[in-house]
Amino acid sequence: MIKKRKRVPFTLCHDPLYLKLSSSLLTTKTPLRSSSFKQDTYLLSHLKSSQQKALQNLKSNLANNSSSEPSMWGIPLLQSDPRADVILLKFLRARDFRVQDTLNMLLKSLAWRKEFGADDVVEEDLGFKELEGVVSYMQGYDREGHPVCYNAYGVFKDREMYERVFGDEEKLKKFLRWRVQVLEKGIKLLHLEAGGVNALVQVTDLKDMPKRELRVASNHILSLFQDNYPEMVARKIFINVPWYFTMLYSMFSPFLTQRTKSKFVISKEGNVADTLYKYIRPEDIPVQYGGLSRTIDLQNGPPKPASEFTIKGGEKVNIQIEGIEEGARITWDIVVGGWELEYSAEFIPSGEGRYSIAVEKVRKIGASEEAIHNSFTAKEAGNMVLCVDNTCSRKNKLAAYRYNTRGVIM
Repeated sequence: MIKKRKRVPFTLCHDPLYLKLSSSLLTTKTPLRSSSFKQDTYLLSHLKSSQQKALQNLKSNLANNSSSEPSMWGIPLLQSDPRADVILLKFLRARDFRVQDTLNMLLKSLAWRKEFGADDVVEEDLGFKELEGVVSYMQGYDREGHPVCYNAYGVFKDREMYERVFGDEEKLKKFLRWRVQVLEKGIKLLHLEAGGVNALVQVTDLKDMPKRELRVASNHILSLFQDNYPEMVARKIFINVPWYFTMLYSMFSPFLTQRTKSKFVISKEGNVADTLYKYIRPEDIPVQYGGLSRTIDLQNGPPKPASEFTIKGGEKVNIQIEGIEEGARITWDIVVGGWELEYSAEFIPSGEGRYSIAVEKVRKIGASEEAIHNSFTAKEAGNMVLCVDNTCSRKNKLAAYRYNTRGVIM
């Protein structure tokens, strides 16, 4: 028996029969990892004896080479704080546990943070409001709890925008400071505790990126991040990768360690949603990348979970939301990766002899269209049916949807 004002199950219709949605369609897909990459837990018990010894030697050498108490992100590096071990192990990992090389890297980074004012940059107003939420921004988490940072530089194909941000050396320095600010905000979301979430996921959109014009800025950013934020990225996902990516990759590859390159995931144009769904749940993916997350929704707390399923090529799927009461308002979001299919929505009253209501008429949804967000107030009890028709395609497509109903509106 369905209780009033409760979320109810839905069914799928594989014409002509209605079937219950199998649990396999809702199972979270296991994230794929590069075969050469293994994320560190930072648990001391997982370290080899030689690595534990390197950590102790690094602490001793750091104490001998520091005139004051060194710290990063508000964590004293020489006190008995497990978070300090995590930070030191990140630097050691970046230098393959070579203590002297790690010490040199760490001391340079500490000096850079002091000179740059990295601890205070988060609070600064750098005047890049037009770039926030567009060029580089934190939004949501991946399936394993890593905060996700999105980067997209296509706006700089506009020459006026490019000159306004990168027109001279001072402007470039200010942009780099803003880019560090975004990263520092992301690091504040990390636990920096052994066994916890200790790194970000970065998604970089290469669509329309002016590769030649941004070469200097790209080199600065890559060098600065690799020197001062080692092991702070769990995975680097490149999306909308153009044909010339091999040339672009060869440009910044010399600045990257082999371990960094082992974290890369490459996705060509047209495969964005398929790629991101492997690592990030659809409710955390921005709508422009085939997800359900809108900036305006982020102000309302954690996103409402979505249900995921696959629409096979040649298949028509009806999502039936049952038990809608008279006067209730139902709101839904639905998206299909790479769309290129037909979509419609109708309300079917429960009473016999009642006519169905076309809430959204059948229409073709293009590949680049964002998730649909709509609502409907029921004047009588019934069911809502969302139809996605993939019968004209042979390609399987990932899809996600969610809904909620509010009580009777008086």
